[in-house]
Amino acid sequence: QVQLVESGGGLVQAGGSLRLSCAASGSTLSINAMGWYRQAPGKQREFVARIWSTGGTNYADSVKGRFTISRDNAKNTVYLQMNSLNPEDTAVYFCNARVFVVTAVKWDDYWGQGTQVTVSS
Repeated sequence: QVQLVESGGGLVQAGGSLRLSCAASGSTLSINAMGWYRQAPGKQREFVARIWSTGGTNYADSVKGRFTISRDNAKNTVYLQMNSLNPEDTAVYFCNARVFVVTAVKWDDYWGQGTQVTVSS
């Protein structure tokens, strides 16, 4: 089992920056990837960024060049540095951890409770 706790959300002005943190606990050695998703009012949850245990990263086109995902393996923590924020970035941001279950040949996903990011114009 993996538990995830997000922090760092808040209210910022357009053009500002914010850094989100996600601390993982439990069976952290089994995590293959961690990432961030977000859900804005009236929209479906969408992928934002992901970092794999091997170091590779993926970003949504909407945040590429503005957001950076990183990790601190010693602290079992992943970060999302968000720069040049705009009102369209307003959403609840959820931390995600993906674990590969060998016996079932499938991925298991774990989710944090979410942290609100609000960008004012």
